[in-house]
Amino acid sequence: MERRFGSESIPPGSVDKSRVLNVRPLRCLVPIFPSQPGMPAISTPQASFACVPPTGPFPPGVAPFYPFFVPSESQRPVEQNQQTPTVVNNQARPYPVQSPVPLNSFRTPAPHANGGTGPSRRSSRTRNSAQQDADEDGNSNSQSQSDPYVSGYSMHGTDVEDTSNGRKQKGRPQKRTRSGKQENLSSSTFDIDSIVNDLLTSFDLLGLDTYQRADGDKNLAGCILVVYNLLRRKILQLDDSKDATPGVTRRPDLRAANLLMTKGIRTNITKRIGAVPGVDVGDIFFFRMEMCLVGLHAPSMAGIDYMSVKITGDEEPVAVSIVSSGGYEDDGEDADVLVYSGQGGINRRDKQVFDQKLERGNLALEKSLHRANEVRVIRGLKDAANPPGKVYVYDGLYKIHESWVEKDKSGFNVFKYKLIRVPGQPEAFKLWKSIQQWKDGVSSRVGVVLPDLTSGAENLPVSLVNDVDDEKGPAYFTYFPSLKYVKPFSSPKPSLGCSCVGGCQPGDHDCPCFERNGGYLPYTSLGVLLSYNSMVHECGPSCVCPPNCRNRVSQAGLRVRLEVFKTKDKGWGLRSWDPLRAGAFICEYAGEVIDSSKLEELGRENDDKYIFDPSRTYKPLEAVPGDSSKFPFLLVISAKNCGNVARFMNHSCSPNVLWQPVIRENNDELYVHIAFYAIRHIPPMQELTYDYGMVQPDKADRWKKQCFCGSLKCRGYYY
Repeated sequence: MERRFGSESIPPGSVDKSRVLNVRPLRCLVPIFPSQPGMPAISTPQASFACVPPTGPFPPGVAPFYPFFVPSESQRPVEQNQQTPTVVNNQARPYPVQSPVPLNSFRTPAPHANGGTGPSRRSSRTRNSAQQDADEDGNSNSQSQSDPYVSGYSMHGTDVEDTSNGRKQKGRPQKRTRSGKQENLSSSTFDIDSIVNDLLTSFDLLGLDTYQRADGDKNLAGCILVVYNLLRRKILQLDDSKDATPGVTRRPDLRAANLLMTKGIRTNITKRIGAVPGVDVGDIFFFRMEMCLVGLHAPSMAGIDYMSVKITGDEEPVAVSIVSSGGYEDDGEDADVLVYSGQGGINRRDKQVFDQKLERGNLALEKSLHRANEVRVIRGLKDAANPPGKVYVYDGLYKIHESWVEKDKSGFNVFKYKLIRVPGQPEAFKLWKSIQQWKDGVSSRVGVVLPDLTSGAENLPVSLVNDVDDEKGPAYFTYFPSLKYVKPFSSPKPSLGCSCVGGCQPGDHDCPCFERNGGYLPYTSLGVLLSYNSMVHECGPSCVCPPNCRNRVSQAGLRVRLEVFKTKDKGWGLRSWDPLRAGAFICEYAGEVIDSSKLEELGRENDDKYIFDPSRTYKPLEAVPGDSSKFPFLLVISAKNCGNVARFMNHSCSPNVLWQPVIRENNDELYVHIAFYAIRHIPPMQELTYDYGMVQPDKADRWKKQCFCGSLKCRGYYY
């Protein structure tokens, strides 16, 4: 570029480039811009420094870029406040001063990317937040210390940033197999946008209007969270197929949220005091970004969310929600009382500790004390299935009753706020404490008929509980934890099992189990199903991998404490003492494989109560191409005389559980099993239900039964 942008931008005379040894990052350089007419040249930033956007013209092929490109009004986000004239030294500037944006927030846009979101407000109270949101591989997010929307992952497929040294490795990421072949993986990254659009189309979320984004409902909030978790797990599956980049922390939770937010897929963006539409007391979240998407707690990392309200003409901040997750010395042992520590008091860079100040969130809590407004409280609890992570439990509305200042362990002043739970709300955190006491034997579960319905047949006991009436239990049956086959199915393409001595691993293209699942492993290391495909191929008897292989999830038995309980109007039902994350394996449908011809006889005798018929029509959770949604095997399971806990799972027109066929191959034999997985996050003690499906029209009248699921989408009947 031969055009001179200023007399000081290029040194006079020729430059010996071989002697330029000290190359410094761009963030260390002083920006030099041309002066506007009538203004002095700016060479050294002063106290009231402001960069003057280039007036142009730009050289051919060079387009203006942010922060020099100012979008038109139609391109500005709806939530962005109108800018007012900048005033410095009591004089209004003729141009607006853009808000400073950290350099690490910028990424080169991908061909299919939609851009990122702006930086969010954070405070030093969030110093442990990155460690508390752990991904499903059990990896800590402690390395993520930059912008919460873009840190830890690349927004494109060709530039991979190493956050340890700030360098970029150019070129397309490739994977090398044991045979020496290289596979181009960048295309999977570029397909993310089409994956997002397919999911949004399946759940009818394209084109949310302003009202839906401002105020949601239970259905909308639930759909957004289901789509978010499907997308997050899909990104995790794609990331698993790639070689890890040193120094780069993969954050599929942040990337999925960023993709949805840039498309406007969120709700309850209008801040409010009190309850949030579509979010119930007791709802659980495994990622902070989930709470952002549904408007429960807007900051992605900060522990205090607040808004400004007008009082007698003046605006002042009031708190709307807080997250207590162990980052500070909070006292949260009491189920109805929380002593919450204020934010601030530590420098994130050098860890220097100082007195907290009455500003921002602390000031908002103090104002809420005097206004006596309700504050939403989210408690971060230890995730037993993934110790580095947290489970965030919405514990309902609290009010601040008093505040004070005390010395912490370091001897510095910390603000304390005592919050008391508003009475009359459903149990949330208190229920978690009760369940833990049942597990520890400190207290007894009320209404227990049998402490272990399985008589030791499962890894974990299954309680039989009736606190509704005097019935002592269901009709007699033999508990059996798996499926009884008379004869396995024949494999159309016999294949050998895997030879993964240490267990199947992502990206191993020489593993036949890996290839049978479309080039991915179906589960995370936590046993979470990554994608609801038409079939899940697990390792079979001919595979040499160990029993704890991550591709044998459904073969390991129960992994959560379940309870068979008496319902008020649906007979016996099933629920869990433990929280279930979306995609978690629950159990398989055990019983005896019977001839499909017996279905007609059972239907005529009205003796089909414990029958599982996968040939019925089921609505898939994800879009399934072609006719792959049709079950290809004549498999009918009867759990009347012999079965497991799955026989007690009731029907719902709005289920929280989905079944998937799981295939285990043994040379030329196929063993087909029916496994159940959570559709969304399921709090403890919430009934587990699935859709029983639809039968052929000629059988509808004979098989129809009245439905008591009570959901907003109840059809009034089931089969």
